[in-house]
Amino acid sequence: MTAAPVISTARLRLRGHTLADLEQLCDLFGTDRAVHMGGPVPRVAAWRWLASEVAMWELMGHGAWGIETQDGDFVGQVGILKPPHFPEVELGWTVLAEAEGKGYAFEAALAASLWAWDQGFETLVSYIDPANARSISLAKRLGATHDADAALPDGETPEDTIVYRHLPDTDGGAEAYA
Repeated sequence: MTAAPVISTARLRLRGHTLADLEQLCDLFGTDRAVHMGGPVPRVAAWRWLASEVAMWELMGHGAWGIETQDGDFVGQVGILKPPHFPEVELGWTVLAEAEGKGYAFEAALAASLWAWDQGFETLVSYIDPANARSISLAKRLGATHDADAALPDGETPEDTIVYRHLPDTDGGAEAYA
């Protein structure tokens, strides 16, 4: 069985999901906060969606992590994900309302991307709703660039989704990690 590795950062710990995480995320996806992820999503659909992201570890060797503070408070999810309708592997993130604006999504996404580069991934994408200014800003802060030529998830259009491409820092410069 392939388990999610634990990754620690200065303020966070990325670790395999627990049932309590999934309950909180199902609750989140049932609200208007999930509008940029196709939501609100009914609880049963959110459960299946999240369970599949957890199962990716076993099936694909990558998947979703729960994000918690070093004090143990659950604050969101980050993942290296590729469900069947995605043409490429995605770096995706979401945080709970009370965790927004604290830099947790950036810190977790950076840690997840560094893990992906260490595993040999050559590129990642983030599929983002064009109206989701916060996620676009975060993708740019992570060093990603808009890739208008990238394939979109099945059934989606440029009005639904834009693609930001992440590449490893190949010159060793610190600016990619700032």
